[in-house]
Parts: sequence; structure tokens; C-alpha cells
Amino acid sequence: MENRNWELLQKFLKSSLDLDREKMPDKRMPLKEAVSKLVRPGMTIHLNTTHTRPGACIYELCRQFRGKNPGWTISSMGVISTVLTLAHLGLARKFITTFAGDAYPTPAPNPVIQRGLDKGMFEIENWTILTFPLRLMAGAMGIPYFPVRSIVGSDMARENQEWFEPEPDGVHGKLKAFRPDLAVIHAIAADASGNAILTPPYGEDAWGSWASREGIILTCEQVVPPEMIRSYSHLVRVPANLVAAVCEVPFGAHPGGVSNAGIKELDTYADDYDFLEELRAACKTEEQMDRWCQDHVFSWNRWEEYLEKLGRARLWALKGKADRDSWHSELVSLWSQIDFSAPPSPIEWMISAAGRKVAERIKAEKFQTILAGVGASNLAAWLGFYKTRGQELSAQLIAEIGFFGYQPRPADPFIFNYRNIAACKMLTGIEQVMGVFMGGAGAKCLGVIGAGQVDKRANINTIKIGKTYLTGSGGGNDIAMAAAEVMVTAIQDKFRFVDKVSYITSPGKRVRLVITTLGVFEKQGEELALTGYYDRGKPEEDAVQELKANCGWNLKVADKLQKISPPSEDEINLVRIFDPRRQFLGKR
Repeated sequence: MENRNWELLQKFLKSSLDLDREKMPDKRMPLKEAVSKLVRPGMTIHLNTTHTRPGACIYELCRQFRGKNPGWTISSMGVISTVLTLAHLGLARKFITTFAGDAYPTPAPNPVIQRGLDKGMFEIENWTILTFPLRLMAGAMGIPYFPVRSIVGSDMARENQEWFEPEPDGVHGKLKAFRPDLAVIHAIAADASGNAILTPPYGEDAWGSWASREGIILTCEQVVPPEMIRSYSHLVRVPANLVAAVCEVPFGAHPGGVSNAGIKELDTYADDYDFLEELRAACKTEEQMDRWCQDHVFSWNRWEEYLEKLGRARLWALKGKADRDSWHSELVSLWSQIDFSAPPSPIEWMISAAGRKVAERIKAEKFQTILAGVGASNLAAWLGFYKTRGQELSAQLIAEIGFFGYQPRPADPFIFNYRNIAACKMLTGIEQVMGVFMGGAGAKCLGVIGAGQVDKRANINTIKIGKTYLTGSGGGNDIAMAAAEVMVTAIQDKFRFVDKVSYITSPGKRVRLVITTLGVFEKQGEELALTGYYDRGKPEEDAVQELKANCGWNLKVADKLQKISPPSEDEINLVRIFDPRRQFLGKR
């Protein structure tokens, strides 16, 4: 009798509580069908950006709507890479973004953006890398606004009055909630109903997807069983109830990559740098971009054909490049190209001087974190960080999309490369890095940022000069508004060093130092003054005259100038192995 009762109980438990008995709707469909079913003209479409981008879906939007003038508003943290095809093809009337241009190998204006603006094809609504997800966060949470310090006093606040209301204190503002109609997101894995694993760093996280009014088109590398989703539930960021379609698209982030957060069952692959450089070159003229789109976007019918065009060898190489230790072999292959004996270039002088100042300020102020922008500023921050290693200082390198405590690896100067992910002590997202560890309560961060233009009050412009669009704010404004102290690196000439910038991207109130290819400037009162020049064999008088000739205002000069010694052998060696291809150091 006892055995019979036990058997009945087991049968009852299995029929009632067995996890495998749950029947969730199967939302799998081809990507072509999902776009056809869910996307319509006039929508606001959010392209969700973690460390991964929905590359395949961007192509499909182009394929289905080319020549149909859908008039979309595209919300994307960056109008870069293949997002530029949407601009070139005239598929959007507006881009809401933090950065529009080329991101790799160096930040720069992109001709597709400039041509589109000149022709009135679209407009750009500029935000910062922190305000961008916070608007979506408010939308997802159903609250009317989010309080921020960013963009107060900038020209972005003036341009975005419909969405931003400054507070009377002149320090804070109300950032109004924003909700897109439809979101597109790429995950490393999802089950058939749409529960999706996103791997860190999380970038903007899934706020845009959570805020979407009509659901999510979810593309993924692989559809996996529900038991795998439960095994990695701590990495699930998208629940099935928000998902309208699940589309299995291997390598669907290309030309971007996917990290696997150590999940051995799932593959990872790195960004396709060669592809990005090919695309950048194609953007130069309308005719070249037409040919590029025909070849890469419209010449195939199935995604498998696109992957065949890329070739198996290329795809396997991208998998290999995502390995944490792949920098060893890459550095060996590049070693013979590095001329360690060549005299330092002007940019190397600047990086050396800035790196020393970073180390000096860390030691003097006991900064907790160092946050740098892309380019020479991040090489300076890396150099300064390595100078402090071995000392009892706890400053950690952080990067805006979610890196905390990383130690940059050689061979690739791009901050967000996959080898640096493996060197992090913590992986998180923008709200934590920018909102807490950089600018939060008790945070003590040294910000190191670049500039398109700088004026005598240390205001910075990285968005536009007249009708010429530069690139956008990125995280520059957020850093300038909230870091404990800010250092700027910039190439110096009269075009870049002006009496008053034409567009204030980042107010200069917190800027302490500006370090250029010619010398060092420090804030004295409200204005920058020259405090140091480089020891290049010129008399001080001649060096000062050169600095004044390349400055667009009546430059103040300190009574006693620091004579800055040349980059040391160790400094040169370090920056050159960080950037062996001289992407940021500049060609000789």
C-alpha cells in the first residue's frame, strides 16, 4: 500500500509540477517574415546596443524597405557601422543617437552622415551615452522623467527642449521618458518563446526593448532548450512576454561580435575590423556606397549566402580573435612593424605628457576610477594607469559600456576589444559605470576625454561646426558634468583652439588640464593658461611663440613654465605595443 501511494504521489508531482510540462508559445520565424509582419513605415525603431548589435536585422530592414521611403525614426546609441546603410538609403527621417560617424579604427566624421544632412534626408537628435538609456529607463518604468546632471548648460539642452527641462539650480534637469514603437535586439541565445541570454558588458542594457510599445524582434545566435535558459537565468535579460518574434541568425551581430561570458556551450566571436575598414572606405562617395550596399546587402537571398560570402576562414578567425590570449600571437605578428627607435611624434609627446599627468593626479587626489574616451585620451589613461601599478593606489580603469577594473591588453588600442573584456574585474552597463562609478554619490573619478574644438574657458565641441557634423557627444558630456576632475587631450591648431566654440557639447567647468600636441594648459580662474612646453630643442621663447600662433585667443602664459622632457623609452615602448598599427598614434 505504501509503494502504491508513493507511485501515485510521484505521478501527481510529475503531472502537476514538472518543469518540462510548461507550454510556452513558439515564436520562432525567419527574420524576413518577422520584419515583414512587424515593421511598418513611420515607426520609431530602437536598435538595442549592448556589446552586441543587431546586424542581420539592419540588413533585413534595408532589403525590405529600399526605395519605399518608410520615414522611420531610428533610435540607436551609435549611427555607426551598418547603421550607416539606413542613412545612405534614406530610410530614416531622424536618428536619435549619441554618436554618428566612424568609430573604428579612430573616431571621425563620416561622409554618409554629412551628405544626408546636407541634402535634408534626415536630422540628428543628439544625446549623451548616459542620457540615452536613462530616457528609455524612464519609459520602461512608466515614470514621466529621470533627473540628471548631464547636458545642463550645453547646446544639446537648448536643442532638446521638448525632451529636457533644466532645473532652476542650474545643475540638474528633468529628462523626459521615451518609448519606441518597436525594438530590435540580438542575443547570444534564446529559447523558442523568447527568453533571451544577453552577455555582459551590457552597454545600454535592454531598457529600449523593455520600453517598446509593440514588442521586440529578437535575433539570436542559437535557439536553446528551456533548461539551458534556467541554467543561465542570471544572464537572461529579456523575458518571453515582451518578445514578438524569435529569429535564429548565427553570426547575426556581424560585423560586430558576441561575447559568451564564459558559457562553454556557446561560441563567441570578435568584431570584424577588416570589414569595418572596408565599409569606412566605401562611405567616401555615394557611388562607392551604392556598390558596397549592392554587394553586401542586396546580392544574396538567404543569410547563409551572406556567411558564405564572408567565408569560413574569416569566421573562424573572428572566433579565434575573441580568445582572451589571442593578443599574444597578434603582437608577435606585428612586432617587426613597430619601430621602437623612431623619434616620438607630436601625438606621442602629448600622450606621454598626459600619461604623466594622469599618474600625478591619481597620486595627489587618490582617484578611485579613471574613465577615458576613445583615441589618444585612452592611450594616455592607459599609460598613466600602468605608471601607478605597484604603488598602493587603487584607481581602476573603467569604460562607459560596462568595463570596470580592466587592464588593457597590447596589440589593439580600441577600448572595447574582446581581450579587454577578459581583463575586467566586473562587467556591467552604462548606468552603473557612468551613473554610479563615474558620477555617483561618493564617486571620485578622473575623466580623460578628447575634443574636436576647445575654447579659452575649456568648453568642448565634438558635435558640429556650422553645418559640418563631427561625431556627437558619446560619453564626453557626462564625464565633463560629473567626474571629479577632467583632463582633455587635443591636437592643437587655430581651427581646433578657438576663442569660443561654435557648439558647446561639454561645458568646461570641471576641466583642470588640457594637454595638446604642443604643450600643457591649466585652468587659472575661468580661463586656460599655458603652463608647460615640450623640450624639443627650441628656446622657450620660440616654443611659446609657436603655441601662441596655434591658439585662437590671446593666450595667457604662466610666469614660470614647466619644460617637459621627451617621452621616455618605457613610455614609447608601452604606447607602441598598445597601438602597433599606429591607429591612434598616427602614421609617420
